[in-house]
Amino acid sequence: MAEFTAHAPGTFSWVELATSDPKSGVAFYRALFGWDVVEHDMGPSGVYTIFTMRGKDVAAGAGQHPQERQMGVPPHWNLYVTVPSADQAAERATSLGATVLDAPFDVMQQGRMAIIRDPTGAVLQLWEPKAHIGVKIRNEPNTLCWSELTTKDPKAAEAFYVGMFGWVPKHSGNAAVMEYTEFSVNGQPSVGMMAMPENMPPHVPSYWMPYFQVTDLDASTATAKSLGGNVMVGPQNIPDGARFVILQDPQKAVFALYQPAR
Repeated sequence: MAEFTAHAPGTFSWVELATSDPKSGVAFYRALFGWDVVEHDMGPSGVYTIFTMRGKDVAAGAGQHPQERQMGVPPHWNLYVTVPSADQAAERATSLGATVLDAPFDVMQQGRMAIIRDPTGAVLQLWEPKAHIGVKIRNEPNTLCWSELTTKDPKAAEAFYVGMFGWVPKHSGNAAVMEYTEFSVNGQPSVGMMAMPENMPPHVPSYWMPYFQVTDLDASTATAKSLGGNVMVGPQNIPDGARFVILQDPQKAVFALYQPAR
């Protein structure tokens, strides 16, 4: 079991579904991953749902902000990185060429956060933990195991994230089918980056996507399809023997499933 009571700075520590249909979105992921739910009534902001396993937080889901929907932002997963200070991290992000979309603000007693857009257009949440550390289980079946950036400018993105969080990059060799950068955080490979595919519509911005580990990729993919999800890429094999698939949930939020090498 991979349980946590804290996350080191620079680590992806929380994932949050922002969807156009919270009730249906929650039902989809509950059925896919077997998650339990704890619902928090946020008044005019709707319900904030915490997904749990063994009584421990593993993800969240909520309705999209009206402003996002008015702007035509599709449902998506928000990814959070732990930082010692949201205020200092937002200042650093700005100095490195990012745009602060939401200046640092307190989330009740849970923590303090800011939302930034990196220099290549990908949106990311910065999280200064207080009562809420983020996920309490990861890197085991039905939990977050990898975070991946698809970007229109890998060189600029690498410079930003190395400068921002001190991630250590490792580039794929010349023999690789496609160029892929793997970042280690505190010595642990846990983040990936790839260039935006040429066939992607030009209006699609750079974006972050979560990977959730599963025991049987084919079975989980079949379950996702039976629940109304769509397969976008794969299932595909990775040279190390692992496998992955990229999916859209019924509201079109994109995420991936990952089966480790046996």
